[in-house]
Amino acid sequence: MDQTGVEAQTTKSPWGSAAPPAPTCSLTDVMSEQLAKQLDEENNAFADLTDPTADLLRSDEVSDTTSDLMLAQMLQMQFDREYDDQLRREEKKFNGDSKVSISFENYRKVHPYEDSDSSEDEVDWQDTRHDPYKADKPQTTPRRGFTGKGKNITTKHDEVACGRKNTARMDNFAPEVHVGDGLGMDLKLSNQVFNSLKQHCYSEQRRSARLHEKKEHSTAEQAVDPRTRLLMYKMVNAGTLDHINGCISTGKESVVFHANGGSLEEELVPDEVVLKVFKTTLNEFKNRDRYIKDDYRFKERYSKLNPRKIIRLWAEKEMHNLSRMKKAGIPCPDVVLLKKHILVMSFIGKDHVPAPKLKDVSLSSDDMKDAFYQVLQLMQLLYQECNLVHADLSEYNMLWHQGKVWLIDVSQSVEPTHPHGLEFLFRDCRNVSTFFQKRGVSEALSVYDLFNAVSGLNIPVGAEEEAEFIAEIVALEKRNEDHVQRLGRKTFAVSSEDCGPPLQPDVDD
Repeated sequence: MDQTGVEAQTTKSPWGSAAPPAPTCSLTDVMSEQLAKQLDEENNAFADLTDPTADLLRSDEVSDTTSDLMLAQMLQMQFDREYDDQLRREEKKFNGDSKVSISFENYRKVHPYEDSDSSEDEVDWQDTRHDPYKADKPQTTPRRGFTGKGKNITTKHDEVACGRKNTARMDNFAPEVHVGDGLGMDLKLSNQVFNSLKQHCYSEQRRSARLHEKKEHSTAEQAVDPRTRLLMYKMVNAGTLDHINGCISTGKESVVFHANGGSLEEELVPDEVVLKVFKTTLNEFKNRDRYIKDDYRFKERYSKLNPRKIIRLWAEKEMHNLSRMKKAGIPCPDVVLLKKHILVMSFIGKDHVPAPKLKDVSLSSDDMKDAFYQVLQLMQLLYQECNLVHADLSEYNMLWHQGKVWLIDVSQSVEPTHPHGLEFLFRDCRNVSTFFQKRGVSEALSVYDLFNAVSGLNIPVGAEEEAEFIAEIVALEKRNEDHVQRLGRKTFAVSSEDCGPPLQPDVDD
């Protein structure tokens, strides 16, 4: 066997035929431009499977990547996008679920419109369409007063044109007036309807302003203004009152609250007291000046220009009248304290239950007869001993407690020398006589006899001569007024005469 057959036998492999070795190439072939392009194409085809971000490095518009400047711009764009993604994650983490969010928009590298998924021809409707929520400008009428020609003439008084114009003018109403949204509707308001809505808008604005003013500066029904509330809080903090329970009565001139007493200047206050808060508005009792401006005790201190001072005089007047009545032995509340327009008095009743008014209590005939004689005696004591006329005496201002009649509400009481004192007395006698006669008290005196019994004037009168009786009363008042003016009676210090309770020093508001 020759040498060639031996070499062929030795190269044979049991695993099959071996792959032919790769052909060797020279350095010249490696440096050739044709080989470089071929390798570049193979790498680009294989990059889709190996590098997921390779598509981001390519631009759809530019297929030539031989320029270094283009490659640098593509790499910078990819970096900016990755930076913006990280910035969005930080912004979302920073804001969380908060309703108020912080935007990092100014720190982004790429403008938002560049990475928008919307198509280029998609635009916002506000840029191309008319805003439907914008009020239509009413069509103006030419100076000649009409538009159109022939049968199509439209004047400025046209119903449709005026209706649309009125609808557009509703946007000028106050913000608190809800006019609704008429989007897509051709609304037309007539002149009558528009004028009614306009007038209602103005009246509501004025009413809301008046309500706010009244709430802030006046004492209303079962409520107090901030100044009065502060005075009540100070009484509780000072220990004069333990606590204030609530409102037990309201009237034309005041609101009455029930409270538990404490102590005042080392003296015990009754366990149950009432706070009579005089209303600081004159709307509900406009004739107050009639009772106080002609009272010789307060005439020089009367000032109609300051309503709050009038109310304080009103409260002070009741305090002094109650002090006179208490000295004469007339059943009435005890005055504890006067603080501006708040009068603290003892409570007539028991266990937070006030004594009933004489008009609400059911009495037997004997008790009603006894009540009449008590009232007659109280009126005589009030006129003769206290030198006062109640001026508002009726079954509403008399309480029945512990088998006795108690008098309350004497803030309007005046002296008999008042220019209208006898007229007030005659009115009180009429109210008392009418009430007891309706209750079936046969011993009840007529209004004329009751007036003479209380005043002691003994004015003669017939069966139906009320006009002459009143004329005689007016003549007596006139002579009394002339006599008082001739004597030159001056205002005297009521505190020295009546020995009232302590007055809290007032501070000018």
